Amino acid sequence: MRVHPDELVTGCLITKDVMGKTLQPIIPRNTVVKDIHITVLKKFMVKEVTVSPKLVNGDPFEPESKIEDEPEQDQGNQDSHTNEEDSWSFIDYYLHSVKQTKILFEGWQAGTPVDIVKIRDHLIPLIRISEQSPELIFSVHHYSNKDMYLYHHMVTMALLANLLASKKKYKQGECFQVALAAYLSDAGMAKMDEKILNKQSPLNSQEFNEVKRHPIYSYRMIENLTTVTRPVKLGVLQHHERLDGSGYPMGIDQERIHPFARIIAVADMFHAMTSERNYRTKQSPFKVIEEIRHFQFGKLDPDIVQVFIHSLTNFTNGTQVQLSDHSRGEIVFIDRKHPTRPMVRLEDGNIIDLKQHSNIYIQDIIT
Repeated sequence: MRVHPDELVTGCLITKDVMGKTLQPIIPRNTVVKDIHITVLKKFMVKEVTVSPKLVNGDPFEPESKIEDEPEQDQGNQDSHTNEEDSWSFIDYYLHSVKQTKILFEGWQAGTPVDIVKIRDHLIPLIRISEQSPELIFSVHHYSNKDMYLYHHMVTMALLANLLASKKKYKQGECFQVALAAYLSDAGMAKMDEKILNKQSPLNSQEFNEVKRHPIYSYRMIENLTTVTRPVKLGVLQHHERLDGSGYPMGIDQERIHPFARIIAVADMFHAMTSERNYRTKQSPFKVIEEIRHFQFGKLDPDIVQVFIHSLTNFTNGTQVQLSDHSRGEIVFIDRKHPTRPMVRLEDGNIIDLKQHSNIYIQDIIT
């Protein structure tokens, strides 16, 4: 929807670049609105902004007034009482799932048992629509904020795990089982002290040791559920184990780590590094995947990492990108040995080879 900047509130999600008398956007799409953004928009005297009808916490955004589109031609007597979800976009389903996750998580904190049916009700529709445009999954890190990070993390891990499982040629039912395991892997955070959960500064060693117990807490929450399969339970318990035995909570290695857990490990690390969190800033997905590839060698399943890289960097020539130095351009050549570092023709006509510029990387894909 289109609204005047005066109608914005913190937590709104800008879905279209806000342009001014500059080559670069004043505020790029996928920005979560903060007070400073509202101030900037007013300083630039911007008259309208396109935003999502949902806030990043999943609540509906209901401005007092919005800028209406021109009315369409009368198309006859149509039923105006259609199901709201029929017109939902991917982001609407995503934010709805995040909101439902918050509700479920708060119930777990109060002692409510895990209800798989309630999880399926919001997660399956989101997964199905994500399968129609899988590239959108790699943009959801923009929607996360510090206060809602954990709920975004649970939902995004499920989406990424489902995508990776499908790329590994798992059957559809198995893909959802992997996604469910990813979703539940951090459920045990609900059993932790809220002071640790909400701490704004780095954890001390004692607090971090408590956090490292969350896979056990998650496992205990589903251990006796007959509706949850053994592979899902193992995926939940082992998602922080590493191939070299350096993981937790049990320090197992290699073949003892279930394939579900290997998939979740990659999804977990990627989203954590690309999201805004307490005491950590988000990083570019393309920079993160390079770091995972180089610094996690021997720890993560290399086959899954390679599948992930291919999924993220499935570019074509002509793909529009924004670089980390804020310049924009289009991809003109892709070296498959270095898929995150293609050659890019900038808007001024110059061509830059990212392999020759280690300090510059792709920040985002422009759609």
